[in-house]
Amino acid sequence: MKKTLLFTTLILGLMTSLEAQVRPNPYDSLPLVPAFNLTSNDVITGVALAPAQMSGAFGVPGGKDLSPQLTWSKAPTGTKSFVVTMFDPDAPTPSGFWHWIVVDIPAGTTTLPTGAGAPDGKLLPKGAWQLPNDARMAQFVGAAPPAGSGKHRYFIVVQALDVATLDVPKDATPAFLSFNLLGHILGRAMLVPYAEQK
Repeated sequence: MKKTLLFTTLILGLMTSLEAQVRPNPYDSLPLVPAFNLTSNDVITGVALAPAQMSGAFGVPGGKDLSPQLTWSKAPTGTKSFVVTMFDPDAPTPSGFWHWIVVDIPAGTTTLPTGAGAPDGKLLPKGAWQLPNDARMAQFVGAAPPAGSGKHRYFIVVQALDVATLDVPKDATPAFLSFNLLGHILGRAMLVPYAEQK
């Protein structure tokens, strides 16, 4: 009985310790670049994601896998294109989880409507395209944090680039894209909502 109680206490302590761990902001380790403005009608930094931005495809009740509306302004002079991504650094993997990647967004673009991350990409501006996420789906996949894994942060990031197009394969991984962004980023804007399933 005492051994069982001790084992249970140790397990509960380990779970609490794991839940308390917060991984660093993944962008803090990258070269510092100027910030610009990013707003959304659908998501707010520090506020839980709505069901629309959760993943029905991954079994979240009510999830719709709708990419959020985004509007940005005051991008750096010299911007020739944008990349938009959503990343969960708190996913229970060594490399987090990439949910959405849009590449080659024209420099004149300042907004993406809700649902622009649909598989057909019809609401994306001309020339923009979606790289496969970590589920290898070229679309927006909503949040689906495992139950009991605590709050997951979702870094929704718009990066301004000094090139009009990125020469990466259509089936490249998000990590490969991120490597190829280095040296081309003029500025960055982000929103960081969260999601949790208990």
